[in-house]
Amino acid sequence: MEEVNQKIDIASYFVNVLEGDDNMSPGIAAIKTLLMVLETTKFDTVQELDSTIQAAVSAMRKTDKPITSVVSGTELFSRFITLAKFDDKTMDEVREIMLRRGKMFLAKLLESRNVIGRQALAFINDGCRILTHARSRTVRQALVMAAKQKKQFHVFITHSFPDNHGTQMAEELERAGIECTLILDSAIGYIMEMVDMVMVGAEGVVESGGIINRLGTVTMAICAKELKKPFYTLVESFKFCRLYPLNQRDLSNEYKYNEKNLNDTTKVHPMVDYTPPGFITLLFTDLGILAPSAVSDELIKLYL
Repeated sequence: MEEVNQKIDIASYFVNVLEGDDNMSPGIAAIKTLLMVLETTKFDTVQELDSTIQAAVSAMRKTDKPITSVVSGTELFSRFITLAKFDDKTMDEVREIMLRRGKMFLAKLLESRNVIGRQALAFINDGCRILTHARSRTVRQALVMAAKQKKQFHVFITHSFPDNHGTQMAEELERAGIECTLILDSAIGYIMEMVDMVMVGAEGVVESGGIINRLGTVTMAICAKELKKPFYTLVESFKFCRLYPLNQRDLSNEYKYNEKNLNDTTKVHPMVDYTPPGFITLLFTDLGILAPSAVSDELIKLYL
């Protein structure tokens, strides 16, 4: 198969996997795609396997889907499947080992939201009021788990212009019996004094412990800091990425804009913004509840 055709096939497969399951993050879809590559492609050398995986990642990065968790998830996946020793193995045996390790890695990631939800339960009390931004599947999981324990609380959700994902989030929480109020993005400052905490998801966690998340998150974090409200981030560890932005401009455009808009970003708004670690109280992860300053140590462990 020619490289160009392979890229088109991989990109289409990735998009179809992601769009076929509304609960799936781009990072998980990317890992499922790499498992497909391992299963369906014949390799003669480990170097050929590595170059094919890198080409597949490159193809997924060129779609119009958010790439932050794609980059971090596929880097960790590649690292994990190559930890075994292959010196005395045939290429067929190498591929089987990598497939087995890859499926183990995926199974662990799929359990991450439940682990995070259980950690957050102790922070969600009867009568509390929570502000969240747009639609985070991980935050939703934690709130639904709390509701199943008969906890009574109220959630304020931003509409999140322009895709209005907050509307979908509100519908999903209401179906779980959770009281919700949709608010304008511009009402964050007005609502902040009424809530007890902020809970958001993240598309990525950078080395400093700051987060990359949907546009408007940093505004919410600054407001929470000013009004002394705890700002919690619920995020899976496969979204930990080896980036160290210092400000909004320091975050590469490929993370902030769709592929089709990269040639001219002057007339489009970014999809995400960067929230520095100083505005984040705690991160709830499948590795435990972390202070932002602990993220760099966890990244070192992940890539050892």
